[in-house]
Amino acid sequence: MRIFTFMKTRLNLTIDEDLLKNVKLYADRNNESISNLVEEYFETIVKKPKQKSLLDVLDELPKPKEIYPKDFDFKEEYYKERAKKYGF
Repeated sequence: MRIFTFMKTRLNLTIDEDLLKNVKLYADRNNESISNLVEEYFETIVKKPKQKSLLDVLDELPKPKEIYPKDFDFKEEYYKERAKKYGF
């Protein structure tokens, strides 16, 4: 969903004829313009990558070998400590 639309410009593409037919059918079935489909695709490939969450980073860190048992659940401990700290 776009809030602001700035200046638009034309773009000429050369693609396979059969692909174009299929794209036209797809656009018609989904009540979309081909221009909008292309623009949305371009927006997805140029947007900034999503920042990793803290839990994803924790999963990537090497686990300590000596202190904790092998089946120790670091995520579970994280949630327990947060609940204790913030009272939820």
